[in-house]
Amino acid sequence: MPYDPDKHHRRSIRLPGFDYSKAGAYFVTLVAQDRACRFGEIQDGTMRLNSVGEIFDTIWREIPVNYAGVEIDYHVVMPNHLHGILVLGGIPSPTIGGPSLSAPPTLPFPEDGDASSGLSVSEIVGRFKSLTTNRYIEGVKENGWPRFRGHFWQRNYHEHVIRDEEDWGRIAEYVLENPAKWADDPENPLSSGR
Repeated sequence: MPYDPDKHHRRSIRLPGFDYSKAGAYFVTLVAQDRACRFGEIQDGTMRLNSVGEIFDTIWREIPVNYAGVEIDYHVVMPNHLHGILVLGGIPSPTIGGPSLSAPPTLPFPEDGDASSGLSVSEIVGRFKSLTTNRYIEGVKENGWPRFRGHFWQRNYHEHVIRDEEDWGRIAEYVLENPAKWADDPENPLSSGR
């Protein structure tokens, strides 16, 4: 099929001109291709990770170890997607399960300065996707995990620049409550909310 710019043009879902390597907090969502549920299942409103989900959760938790100046905050691996908060710029983030949602930490929000973390959100997400895809391919070969067609992850990912503490609190609450709301989650292939 020849290239048709009207049909094949991919619009960027990023903020035009925004520097995604700027110090601050960012909420990201990555979804498995075809919304395939490969990471575990929800039981009684709680996410139960399978071996794939456990490996991917570990890889996410190791982001600060592997990338200087990058921290993680609340995150959840769901049956077919991952939600997480990345904090760029070497700013310490609260530990998972640490602060109460009524008192989110003081974070540098992107408009507060122009310091760069060195890596952009898209570079971190791209590296995470690449590493997890390679680990999954190893699992297909060594453990008989189900094969996937094309790409393991959807091409794009959702991101949101966290603007203030209220925004952070709302997102942290969403992440923590996500497993309990799986029945209505738009990423759930069987969702009543689709």
